[in-house]
Amino acid sequence: MPTTKDVLDQHLKSFGDNDLNGVLADYSPDAVLFIPGRSLKGLAEITPFFQALLEEFAKPGASFSMQHQSVDGEYAYILWSAETADNSYEAATDTFVVRNGKIVAQSFAAEITPKSEAASREHASEPAWFGCW
Repeated sequence: MPTTKDVLDQHLKSFGDNDLNGVLADYSPDAVLFIPGRSLKGLAEITPFFQALLEEFAKPGASFSMQHQSVDGEYAYILWSAETADNSYEAATDTFVVRNGKIVAQSFAAEITPKSEAASREHASEPAWFGCW
């Protein structure tokens, strides 16, 4: 069975490869993803979050910088920053709980700053869980 580190490494690789199916394969069917303002329960609710995020990170010029990664038993934590064409991500954090080789719970939060007025307007119309909170 994959370790927590194995699952985290695979998850980060799938995200970096813009592989939605690979990202989603890391989650248990009843996983919960806590994001500012709400929680997303199950793959049906988690999928649109990652679709939007991967679309943004697929645009030219995106960069991702891992600043800290820690694994302890079934828990993992990452601290990162990123730049996309639309946003700057500072102090972005994810915490994961992995059981039986699958992510069963995750939290995500970041300070997200839109880069343009157009991006600001775009995020104002998006669900509260993605964009400028």
